[in-house]
This record gives sequence, C-alpha cells and structure tokens, in this order.
Amino acid sequence: MSAQSNIRTSIENRVFMITIDHAPVNAIDPQTLLELERAVDEFLADPTCKVAIIASANQTVFVSGADIPVFAGMIKTGKIGEFVLRGQALFNKISASPRPFIAAINGLTLGGGLELAMCCHMRIASERAKLGLPEINLGIMPGWGGTQMLTRIVGRTKATEMILLGETISAQEALRLNLVNKVVPRREVLQAAKELANKIASKGDLAIRAAMESIRAATEMNPADGLAFEARQMTALVDTEDAQERINEFLEKHKPDQETTIG
Repeated sequence: MSAQSNIRTSIENRVFMITIDHAPVNAIDPQTLLELERAVDEFLADPTCKVAIIASANQTVFVSGADIPVFAGMIKTGKIGEFVLRGQALFNKISASPRPFIAAINGLTLGGGLELAMCCHMRIASERAKLGLPEINLGIMPGWGGTQMLTRIVGRTKATEMILLGETISAQEALRLNLVNKVVPRREVLQAAKELANKIASKGDLAIRAAMESIRAATEMNPADGLAFEARQMTALVDTEDAQERINEFLEKHKPDQETTIG
C-alpha cells in the first residue's frame, strides 16, 4: 500500500491499517492532515476492506495534538480558520463512514489526537494512556469537533470539566466514562484492535453498513424517525442473499432433535 511522509497504509485480512508516523510525537500539521485524509479516502474507496484501524508508530504517543509552532504560524498568517475547517471535515468523514474505524490508543492522546480518536467508532486504549483536551491552557479551545463529540460521549457535565480544566485523564477513567471500549497492556493494544477488527470483518458487508447507518441515525434523528429508519434497514436486509445464507446456515446447525419434538 502507500507510504507517505507521515502516514503509512497497509491491508491485513480485509482490515485497512493507517499508521501515523510523524516524529517525534505525531503532532498534526497540514501535511500530516492531508496524508491522513488521503489514507481515509483510500480505505473508503476500497470495497474489499471492512474495517480500518488508526494506530501510531510511536511507542508511547498516539497523537500529541496539533503541531503548536506550525499552528502559531498559521494564526499569524490568517490561515488557522482553513486548518480548523479541514480538520473538522476530515474527522466528520471518518465519523460518517459506513464502515467502522477503530483507534488503537497506545499512549499520550491530546487535543487533536483525542478528537481523532473520538471520531473513530471504537477505541482500544493502553493501560498507560493519558487522554485530554488541553487547548484551554493555551487560551484557545478544541476546534476539530472536541466540544461536540466529547459532550455526546461522556455527557455535558464531565465534558465541561475536561474542556475547562484542560487536564488529562487515565485510561481507566476513560473506560469508566465510556470514552474507550477496552483497556489493555500497552504491548497488546494493536493486537486487541486487530482482533476486534477481524471479528467485525467476519460479518456481512451489507449488515455492517446498515447497522452503522442506523447507529448514526440515532444521533441525528428523533426517536420515532430513528426507529422508522432502522425498520427500513432491517426489512431490506432480510431479502439479501447474505442474510438468507447466514440464517439458513444457523438453522441447519441448530435443527431440533426430531425424536424429542415429534409425537
């Protein structure tokens, strides 16, 4: 697959790997953001891949956030608004993907790094990971969807605390808040993410897409419209060849014992 300056991609068993490798701490600058967008588009354009994993080549850092010196330079040149909107557009593209993204959080995850992780649909974290949105300490605030995503995930009260204090939380606290799905030893983060991805990849393509779209509808529609959308998706799925094959396979494996059910 592709190997750009700061982002690498590869495919393993229908799982699309996106590895961030921008030394020393995976800070996001315009070039890294551009390469990340290309990698995301590469995954979305590949119908053979069912799941994407975003991981880090750094042993102790997932993503440290935006590249502050570059960020400061863009403020002076008046280009910061464009950078903010580009990041939002990319993270929204990930969030809206009909196939899931998994973030393999192996270490420090701050600012734009946490926003990147939050726009993914599932998150596996190292037991030593630290997560936070420290922008307030620089006199600014999260700008790549942090105020919106964190509030939806952990609730308004906790999101307000985290954003206004700008402090980090532990992986264990993140798990308690449902900010991550699972906490594992650092050396097992990528493997745990791959195991989760492989389990998902074993499911039907159409079912994955329909489920993802219905889950997204839960955050965008009122309950009645969401239920109607779900019903339409479910009704359409039962007529697909994949669903019929899987249902018949299940019935064949679980046939009742005729001697105990007849007569």
